[in-house]
Amino acid sequence: MEHTLKIAMAQITPVILNKKETLKKVEQSILDAAKENCELIVFGEALIPGYPFWVSLTGGAEWNTTVNKELHAKYVRNSIQIEAGELDDICRLAKENKLAVYIGIMERAKNRGGHSIYASLVYIDAKGIIQSVHRKLQPTYEERLTWAPGDGNGLKVHELKQFTVGGLNCWENWMPLPRTALYGLGENLHIAVWPGSDYNTKDITRFIARESRSYVVSVSSLMTKKDFPKDTPHLDKILPKAPDVLANGGSCIAGPDGEWVVEPVLHKEGLIIQTIDFNRVLEERQNFDAVGHYSRPDVTKLMVNRERQSTVEYED
Repeated sequence: MEHTLKIAMAQITPVILNKKETLKKVEQSILDAAKENCELIVFGEALIPGYPFWVSLTGGAEWNTTVNKELHAKYVRNSIQIEAGELDDICRLAKENKLAVYIGIMERAKNRGGHSIYASLVYIDAKGIIQSVHRKLQPTYEERLTWAPGDGNGLKVHELKQFTVGGLNCWENWMPLPRTALYGLGENLHIAVWPGSDYNTKDITRFIARESRSYVVSVSSLMTKKDFPKDTPHLDKILPKAPDVLANGGSCIAGPDGEWVVEPVLHKEGLIIQTIDFNRVLEERQNFDAVGHYSRPDVTKLMVNRERQSTVEYED
């Protein structure tokens, strides 16, 4: 049935600051989704190797401190360098199980020197091929102390059965112009990835769905105070100010009418599975289409730069 798509939302807890162990959890989730005959699996923002909760708990804005430097160094070391093949096993599983994957990683971008990291949303198709890597355009608040700003290269969509799927990271979803860039490419299944918590997903998920008349799939991770590994650097400085629950989940799906298909799921680790029907998109576009019959490109128009940015260009 080309007009339906079975989706798994992987609401899991990372082994924070440990990419090898987190990759194992990701791979198991893919295998579990394959057993359920899912066709797309989505993971949360910065899942590998986790969201930098410590920044706001350890005086992250203090200049030139040992705590900040050592935590940042471990974070960079455990981030993913795609060019080194660190997503190859995930690509292999995607291919073997004919399962597309959206996953949030911290990317240690080789074309930017390999020392700065980007919150990247990676799309791997059902043939196991990485089709896009979207580096978050603007890190939010304290994220700017450890993440670098990305570029427009990953503002792309992908055909998946009758759906056209695209995605953004966390508060990028509040940015109307990047959303419009994806709408203009024909997006009708929007993926929004988050570090966790329903305060992020409960409003914007339904808003984007109603604005775009598309399905919106929001996927978050989980994190509690008890989930920090014992070998986390400066754990004695992180835990005293940490709340018991740092990320409560909140993964959910809204339909093209802006109503819930799956309401936010809290405090539950594992796969949340739902089948969606493309026909609902066409039904809701009858009365509104933001870049189609309800647009005026002669009056307002968006220009998008999708060039991959790099500091140095070499001519050999």
